[in-house]
Amino acid sequence: MSTEFEDARREFLVKALSMGAFALGSGGIALPAWSMGEIPDELEPGRSIYDMGGVVRVDGKRATEKTVISANSLVETESGSHVVFVIGGDAHILRENSRVQFSGKDFFEHGLRLVTGKLLSVFGAREPAQPAHTMQTSTATIGIRGTGVYAESEKDVSYLCTCYGVVDIVSNSDRGKSSERIAASHHDAPRYILKEGKAGQLIEPAPVKNHTDEELMLVEALVGRTTPFSSVKGYSAPRQGY
Repeated sequence: MSTEFEDARREFLVKALSMGAFALGSGGIALPAWSMGEIPDELEPGRSIYDMGGVVRVDGKRATEKTVISANSLVETESGSHVVFVIGGDAHILRENSRVQFSGKDFFEHGLRLVTGKLLSVFGAREPAQPAHTMQTSTATIGIRGTGVYAESEKDVSYLCTCYGVVDIVSNSDRGKSSERIAASHHDAPRYILKEGKAGQLIEPAPVKNHTDEELMLVEALVGRTTPFSSVKGYSAPRQGY
């Protein structure tokens, strides 16, 4: 295991302890393991799910920790539920009341549709011969380039934070005029993508919200990588291979 990974793990544990991450969450509900200072090793082969809580369904069936999630699975969560999982070299946190349909072959994703809800994802670099990854939300099409992103998909608006890396955002209802390429190092340019509005102005600046550097550190660790920044020291250097 690399010194860089061990340093990131140690920094995460120190910060989690200093913030009282081992306490109960709001309403006395116990926090999941991944929010309690437990940055894991890479998920072992044959496993898809690292952590889950509440009611999670994969391809219409209630999931267990042994459920395998493939690159064309449908993953759904109910109220008060979540699931942290890996598909090939990509890793995800799906929050409550969410529905995401993946597309791909075996364990190689080439796309996903966030029908509704909230999803944090990190994507491994693609080889030149491999198809690029495309994310669909209710209002946007996003081209992914070995990136960490957080997305929310609602009926009339989507939210996208490019945590690091490069994305191409295109409005689904204004493809000819509302588009933007974002290159980010550390949550530099979150965006709302609106369903309706003035032509050429459906992509708007947004705040950083509802996701953390610690979560990004977690999911990158599950696929044997580290974030291109330290959550304690701040941005250091970009990950190679975007």
